[in-house]
Amino acid sequence: MKELIIEKIDSLPPLPKSVLELEKFRKLPNKDPRELRSIIEKDPLMITTILRVANSAMFAFKDKVETPSRAISLLGTNFCISIALGSVVQNLIKSNLEAYDVTTDDFLFISNLSSMLINVWISSVDEELKDELMLAAFLQEIGKFIISDLIVENNLIQEFQDKLKENDIENVEKEFMGFSCSRITANIFKHWNLSPNLIFTIGFVNDLDSCPKEFIKKAQILQIVKILCDITEPLSDGTIKRAIAKAIEYNFDIEPLVNAIDSLKVKISKEP
Repeated sequence: MKELIIEKIDSLPPLPKSVLELEKFRKLPNKDPRELRSIIEKDPLMITTILRVANSAMFAFKDKVETPSRAISLLGTNFCISIALGSVVQNLIKSNLEAYDVTTDDFLFISNLSSMLINVWISSVDEELKDELMLAAFLQEIGKFIISDLIVENNLIQEFQDKLKENDIENVEKEFMGFSCSRITANIFKHWNLSPNLIFTIGFVNDLDSCPKEFIKKAQILQIVKILCDITEPLSDGTIKRAIAKAIEYNFDIEPLVNAIDSLKVKISKEP
């Protein structure tokens, strides 16, 4: 499987100009929302996805959001960057998540939830760290598209799904692929020459013992987000219990995390 994964990643198309512009904009110390709007408006997929997210029940804005400018104003610059980049990346991989028995809409929901969790949880602790991690949280499960593709192509769907019912997703992915989803995602971003911060933070989420010291805290946070935003059971009693246990193990103050979880559970309850 390892060779097939490498082949899949090497065959991915190059990033479009809009993503390169967005990545360059993301690195600016001072981000002008008007410049973000001008980048987004060049890409119909970015516009469609951002407006769909802004008008979802998760946010429940009083009035319909009809323009990118309004969405940026309501959702925030960094959150919109995550949504825009994520929509294009998912489209480039052009796969589905049949192996996980979920839809791409389910995946987008989980990605949004992950970014929102970072936004609510980490903003109360470290604003700069929050800005660094929002995109990583949104994109860290992209490797699942490659995994699903290979599971389907090799007629392993039933076997894979049976294992998922009994075991942790990350362990099942590693059993079938030889790599964790986090490592596959990191290699996708390495192929596209994206930020080393993004690559290392995601790549070591499930390999903290080997993680460079400067990325450990970020990887620990993303691991907790990954647990909570499990694609098959987001914010369930079981995932919450596991996530809080990890937060305690990593010596995090759990009060901001618990408050963030409670806030997001209320938002989820409004989803149809």
